[in-house]
Amino acid sequence: MAVLDVTKKLHIYHTLYRLNLSFARIVARCRAFEESGIIPLKSARRYQGFAQELQAEINEEMLGNMQDIESDDWHRYGKVRLAWEKELRGPDDALPAKDRAKRGKR
Repeated sequence: MAVLDVTKKLHIYHTLYRLNLSFARIVARCRAFEESGIIPLKSARRYQGFAQELQAEINEEMLGNMQDIESDDWHRYGKVRLAWEKELRGPDDALPAKDRAKRGKR
């Protein structure tokens, strides 16, 4: 999976947000058409369903891809935290518990 910098990820999430906002507006406009009597309820519901199906399909694909990227990032950047925690523990904490106990008896 591609490695994305934080700016590219922000752009992707922002674009997905705007896309979902647009779908919400389409659904609302279909409802407005139905309420105005210009199209029957059955047609408005059908168009809303088409829009929401497409929205869900796009979200599913995009978020599936982003989940893979986020999982890779979590693993990669988690190594930074693990290295820092190891540094904080110091050399004695790296020893197995039984070896630390032996050192304490000296």
